[in-house]
Amino acid sequence: MVDNKTVIGQVQEFQLILHEIEAKSMILPETFQVATIVEKLSHAWRDFKNYLKHKCKELKLEDFIVRLRIEEDNRKSEKRSNKNAYKAKANVIEDSKGKASTSKGFKRKKTALGYKGKDQ
Repeated sequence: MVDNKTVIGQVQEFQLILHEIEAKSMILPETFQVATIVEKLSHAWRDFKNYLKHKCKELKLEDFIVRLRIEEDNRKSEKRSNKNAYKAKANVIEDSKGKASTSKGFKRKKTALGYKGKDQ
């Protein structure tokens, strides 16, 4: 499978191929169909693929597609939330009196390895 298309879209294309095979009186077991899709998942889906491989219960094709759709939706929402996570943030350090500290009273001295801070 390729990363530039949705996984569900690719699974639907695979289902069309399966219907063509069934139209020619050839039957593929449902577990084989699910295993084929799992094996064709891209490298980005490695964790989900391993989860499915180690699952004890066999999945029907419909259940598998539902899980794929849920996983794909979760990945899309994660990408959206990660884009918002990089907004500018500022950290303020307060001293024991509750006042924000400043750089007053702090000298920086240049050394061979970089700057070294030292209190006055």
